[in-house]
Amino acid sequence: MAPQKITDRLWSWASDLDATTRQQAERTSRLPILAGHVALMADAHLGLGATVGSVVPTEGAIIPACVGVDIGCGMAAVRTDLVAADLPDDLGPMLVEVERAIPAGMGRGHTGRHADARAERRSKAAAAWLRDHRPRTELDHKRSRTALDQLGTLGSGNHFVEVCLDGDDTVWVVLHSGSRGIGNQLAQGHIATARKVAKRLEIGLEDPDLAYLLEGSPEFDHYVADLLWAQDYAARNRELMLDALLAVVFAQVGKGRKRELVNCHHNYSAREVHEGREVWVTRKGAIRAGEGDLGIIPGSMGTSSFIVEGLGNPGSYESCSHGAGRRMSRTKARKELSPESLATAMGDRTWLADRAAKLVDEHPSAYKDIGRVMRDQADLVAVRHELRQVLNYKG
Repeated sequence: MAPQKITDRLWSWASDLDATTRQQAERTSRLPILAGHVALMADAHLGLGATVGSVVPTEGAIIPACVGVDIGCGMAAVRTDLVAADLPDDLGPMLVEVERAIPAGMGRGHTGRHADARAERRSKAAAAWLRDHRPRTELDHKRSRTALDQLGTLGSGNHFVEVCLDGDDTVWVVLHSGSRGIGNQLAQGHIATARKVAKRLEIGLEDPDLAYLLEGSPEFDHYVADLLWAQDYAARNRELMLDALLAVVFAQVGKGRKRELVNCHHNYSAREVHEGREVWVTRKGAIRAGEGDLGIIPGSMGTSSFIVEGLGNPGSYESCSHGAGRRMSRTKARKELSPESLATAMGDRTWLADRAAKLVDEHPSAYKDIGRVMRDQADLVAVRHELRQVLNYKG
């Protein structure tokens, strides 16, 4: 749909936008560092400081809380040469092996996992990457161990691993994760620094979480260095998990090759040129959708995901949604939804059904209608493949 211009500084592609989310986005749009307008994606919903599902162009400054605490969080997918008929009739053993290969859950890493050749290879690959890539912030021993132990792991919340089929019954593997504990720790530190800087410089803010760092300051340079490192860490994290996931799938099937890879951030900031101006574009719950860019837009447990191609719409700063977007908080979902209705929504998919009570806050009904979200952004992306899950794994 064409965007609704709420104000000259706030445009929205969301046909389902509650008043609280709109008000939060309006606060961001009034910042003096804004270089244009805030673009709200079709999945927009309330976030920390800035709205999840927002694209914020700034000049001479970055808002750490707008990037978010899971720096570099994003999606990765691989199209394989397998088809549905190649998969085992019972995917239960595959799910067991996926859980063995990819630790999931809050704070979980590889420590204490069953040691096998794959785990040893992952550990060596993670250690090699970390030797060659170091953040600006000096990590103490504990943080260094966290960074090493969690590289190649899933995390919790809405992070997931899936095996899917497209319209031609081709097998895809898909996953969602970010920079894990170390990215969160770095982000929290810089968000706190931005608040202190705002107080010291007496910058008036409608929300302290909108505190920004000014380009040219030591605090800005430090944040950008850690930001870029965490984004690279997140991308590498997804690559290692894809390798582990494909190894499981191909071993269970007895064959298989990669055909196409997509790996994209949806919590990040980057220098870009828009309307002839070089600006910082921060996408918080949004992916880049420049003309020809490939992206991944997941729905939720029990709904479709989409491989898309960007149309390069300048009004959205060449961006689109990162998913369906929450319509219920996790607390509300746990109060109003049930494990039984989650099981019904999951149908015949293979998933951690014995843990349904712990996954209720990820119920499809806690999210917006992904079909509506995709219709709202038909001028931002073209759908290349619609994927349906056959196996789902969450922390």
